[in-house]
Amino acid sequence: MKKTTITAVILTYNEEQHIERCIQSLKHTVEQVVVVDSYSSDNTVKIAKRLGAKVYQNSWVNYATQFNWALENCNIQSDWVWRIDADEYIENSSMDLSSELSNLDKDISGIYVKRKIVFMGRELLYGGWYPVWHLKIWKLGKGTCENRWMDEHIKLSDGEVLKMDIVQVDENLNDLSWWTTKHNSYATREMIDLLDTKYNIFSKSELQPKLFGSSEQRKRYLKSRYLNLPLFVRPVMYFFYRYIFKLGFLDGKSGLVWHVLQGFWYRFLVDAKIYELNRTFGGDKGKIREYIRHKYSVK
Repeated sequence: MKKTTITAVILTYNEEQHIERCIQSLKHTVEQVVVVDSYSSDNTVKIAKRLGAKVYQNSWVNYATQFNWALENCNIQSDWVWRIDADEYIENSSMDLSSELSNLDKDISGIYVKRKIVFMGRELLYGGWYPVWHLKIWKLGKGTCENRWMDEHIKLSDGEVLKMDIVQVDENLNDLSWWTTKHNSYATREMIDLLDTKYNIFSKSELQPKLFGSSEQRKRYLKSRYLNLPLFVRPVMYFFYRYIFKLGFLDGKSGLVWHVLQGFWYRFLVDAKIYELNRTFGGDKGKIREYIRHKYSVK
């Protein structure tokens, strides 16, 4: 039987702190690692090349654009593709995934894996954060990244999906100052994405929201319901839902910091940015659209 091959694709920018951990966790599982770097100023490229990765460089627009560029331009010839971020790694790095993929039914095109977040040195196992299933592995040519500014998912052209007991750990090693700066940038992207979702002012969503659909469709459905809640009220509701109802408090002090920052502060900041735009332009969709297009170079 022909050996099933897998290529991992990693997007990077100044990830020298994480890239070796990520690639090393994949070395017994995938045949090739492709790194698409956005012209890092640190040692990311040097480390990736030393570890045997094929490195390409391309200017950054957004995640979806960069990832789809990788699929189209990096001469990937494996049977399957694995999407993984530089600050992530595989918990069970000795699995024989190639054999498992070889034994799948031919109509299987995508694999869901578990995402686990480690924050301030602690695994977040409550608050609805684990396990969260994400489509991370798919047959080459069967999947592309949804063209959104935030919350982008892989969309399959055809085939069925299944879940595998693979844990993809998200553990960023930067400090809280870096985290809050990064999430301020995310809040702007989330603002753009929420306004687009609510008013359909830029593009039509490629993923149909469904309460009883895939995990991505369910998340998109719940996000659409979240959009209909009042500004500044919904971050409070979201925090209490995650921290109290979903037992996030059981993750200790690290969990408290996570839920206050990610579950409340970040979402409050998104609402504040939306409120600022609505106040500035009187809620005029046309003026908001043109401002965002000009300010953030959104096509």
